[in-house]
Amino acid sequence: MTRRGIRAACSLMLGLTLALGEGHFVGSAMALPKLPPKSEVVRFYGENGWQRIEQWPVLIDRLQGQSVQTKLASVNAFFNQLRFVDDIDVWHVEDYWATPFEFLGVGAGDCEDFAMAKYLTLRELGVPDDQLRLHYVKYIPYDQFHMVVTWAPTPTTPPVVLDNIVKTIEPASKRNDLLPIYSFNGSHLWISKLNGTGREVGESSRLSLWENWQQRLENGTLRDPRG
Repeated sequence: MTRRGIRAACSLMLGLTLALGEGHFVGSAMALPKLPPKSEVVRFYGENGWQRIEQWPVLIDRLQGQSVQTKLASVNAFFNQLRFVDDIDVWHVEDYWATPFEFLGVGAGDCEDFAMAKYLTLRELGVPDDQLRLHYVKYIPYDQFHMVVTWAPTPTTPPVVLDNIVKTIEPASKRNDLLPIYSFNGSHLWISKLNGTGREVGESSRLSLWENWQQRLENGTLRDPRG
């Protein structure tokens, strides 16, 4: 997330704080939705967009039965091929969490799009939800808000970080360039530290952008980048 997204991230944090005492729970089960109609994808994103989207289930089929380490590395590399572009330049709004279909369709997105796509793919590949977290952090070198995925096999195991800035998977203990703010997964929300510890503060369904993202993914909604 660039400086343009800082205000949106701060607003999200405020909305999160206000929502902790209300809202309803959205189930944490994740499954890869069926591909949207080719005609609609091509109309919005062109033939190249359709080809990128088609490769997503191919990746998942190929990784079935592989080790978690292979899944992490392959999923991280697959999505890191896409371009980092601000939401305002892709979707013409300050903050938008694109579904993986939209992200792959346009071939570009911001840090949330990279992180959410990796998270969903790993869940579809059977990586347990309690081993994964989506972390909102501050990227210290640029003083920018950022999102990454972390994985740890147990609560006491030091996690590793899947990122689109540092494209190799690194232990969180080596990522001194990241300042943790909060984290969440399919069912829980934490005010957290990057090493995996933190204070649980609520259900992740109370994060409005997360809930909206799940609904659009389930409905197969595609946004036209041309407005």
